[in-house]
Amino acid sequence: GKSTTTGHLIYQCGGIDKRTIEKFEKEAAELGKGSFKYAWVLDKLKAERERGITIDIALWKFETPKYYVTVIDAPGHRDFIK
Repeated sequence: GKSTTTGHLIYQCGGIDKRTIEKFEKEAAELGKGSFKYAWVLDKLKAERERGITIDIALWKFETPKYYVTVIDAPGHRDFIK
C-alpha cells in the first residue's frame, strides 16, 4: 500500500502525467495487477512488478508551484528490510 499511496500522491501533485499512468494501468492489467498502476511509478524492477512488493529503494523528485518534493519509497516486506 505504501508504493501505491506514494505513486498516487505523486500523480495528484502533478509529478507524473496521466498518459504515463494510463500506460502503467494497461501494463499492470496485462499481468492481472491493474490496481498496481500507481505503485509502478516507483516499482521499476520486473520482480517488483511481478510479485507486487517493493524490493529496492526508489526516489522520485518533482516540483509544485510552491515546493520541491523528493519522495523516497523503501521496502516494507520483511525479506527486504534490515
